[in-house]
Amino acid sequence: MYRSAQRRRSTSGRNKRIIAVLATLVVFGGVITVTQISNAGDRRNRGGSRPPATQCRPAPDGTAPAGQANVTETRQNGRTVRNYWGDGQACTTTPASPTPSTNASGQPNQPATSAPGTTAPPPPLEFGPDECSEGNGLQAHDGFQNGNRCVDTQMGEVGNADQNPTLLITSAPRNVGVNQPFTIRVSTRNLIRDRFLPAGQGGYYVDMSILNDQGLVRGHFHTGCRQLNSTNAAPDPAPAPAFFVATEDRAGSSAPDVIEIRVPGLPNRGTFQCASWAGDASHRIPMMQRANQIPAFDAVRVTVR
Repeated sequence: MYRSAQRRRSTSGRNKRIIAVLATLVVFGGVITVTQISNAGDRRNRGGSRPPATQCRPAPDGTAPAGQANVTETRQNGRTVRNYWGDGQACTTTPASPTPSTNASGQPNQPATSAPGTTAPPPPLEFGPDECSEGNGLQAHDGFQNGNRCVDTQMGEVGNADQNPTLLITSAPRNVGVNQPFTIRVSTRNLIRDRFLPAGQGGYYVDMSILNDQGLVRGHFHTGCRQLNSTNAAPDPAPAPAFFVATEDRAGSSAPDVIEIRVPGLPNRGTFQCASWAGDASHRIPMMQRANQIPAFDAVRVTVR
């Protein structure tokens, strides 16, 4: 009898605990669902509360020359080509119909500039996906150099405009012989060359961009030379370059300095494109504060005879 009553009380207590747990799970699940819906709404309405173009603050030199619309149109190759002056950083205007000039054969000459248009607020921006779960369902990138993947690493930190990195090739030969060693001198500014994750060891696109205590990006820079089959068309991106190095020397600051890159020689006669470009910790070209800032890269042509 005592044991039966105890079992009943025990069973009743267990039932109450189960009901309490289930209620907690239901509430918790509701919170998660609301949070997910809220986050999804935030992602899909990222620009919903942004001011219209008439209230925007244009970046320096973000407007077209006097008397011209901030969006100009031309006709090239049978298509409408729109140029957004300052990459759309100025208050946008509606372009007037372009009147491109033509040559004797009736083909368009160099792009013509449209007449000034009327100022009008643009429609809301239509943002695309901002995380892999909203993309094309590609396999996650794993830090190795594989394509057809989705990189879920956050872009990271971007510095102020006056602290963004710049790079310039200050010296390179115009002509060299086959397999003749030569030197390329590269100057960088605002690049702390102390962070390099080898791509071959799974360090590709895995770290977000990081600034040091002075607001300068940490990373390194690359230099490569590839042969051009034509100087009239963009090259095939797939072949490996004839020369490539990544440079990290635990130096660099807000003051420009110069590093010598010694190329042991190029194997064939022809025209080569030799380029240098900054990389953050995961090899991406560092971000800039504004869209109209030129990223930290430079390139020259070297003829191999």
